[in-house]
Amino acid sequence: MTEQNPASIGAVAGDTATRDLTATPGQTVGPFYGYALPFPGDSELVPAGSAGAVQLHGVVYDGAGVPVPDSLLEIWQPDESGTISRATGSLRRDGFTFTGFGRAAVDPEGRFSFSTLNPGPTEAGKPAFISVVIFARGLLNRLFTRIYLPEDTEALAADPFLASLGPAERDRLIATREADGSLRFDIRLQGEDETPFLRFPGHGD
Repeated sequence: MTEQNPASIGAVAGDTATRDLTATPGQTVGPFYGYALPFPGDSELVPAGSAGAVQLHGVVYDGAGVPVPDSLLEIWQPDESGTISRATGSLRRDGFTFTGFGRAAVDPEGRFSFSTLNPGPTEAGKPAFISVVIFARGLLNRLFTRIYLPEDTEALAADPFLASLGPAERDRLIATREADGSLRFDIRLQGEDETPFLRFPGHGD
């Protein structure tokens, strides 16, 4: 929502005084995702089974530890070399162009899955990560977090953002590499093991 200063809107005809305006009431961001938001290939940044493809998967839980059956996730990431793609085509996959963007609605058990690449670091010495946005029922605004790859322990230890967190919070931002090579990352919206969420300028409550 873009906020405006009432003084910049202009006076109503015949009204020379600036009036206070009532803010539009907030609404939750979900769960009305069934129409228009999902699209063919939305969760396939690369075709499943193609060279370098890796599954990113997990479950979204609420504060009571119950899976959320109607949330939606979006991810942004660089490719394996750490290059951030500027290519178009996320909404119409051609099977060849890596755009770095994906969207996935969870299933009735709160599970999500993406077919993507292992991201590379965007700068030398920096840890590789995937940016995530979560939309879910009951939220007044979307939530932002990150999924860090677990392999480069030296870069993870040197990262200023991760170093600013407690050990338990830090660990909750690092994915688990499973035996089949996939990445497991569960998201907890509230509670004792809540996933750390980020705030950016302009991101209101």
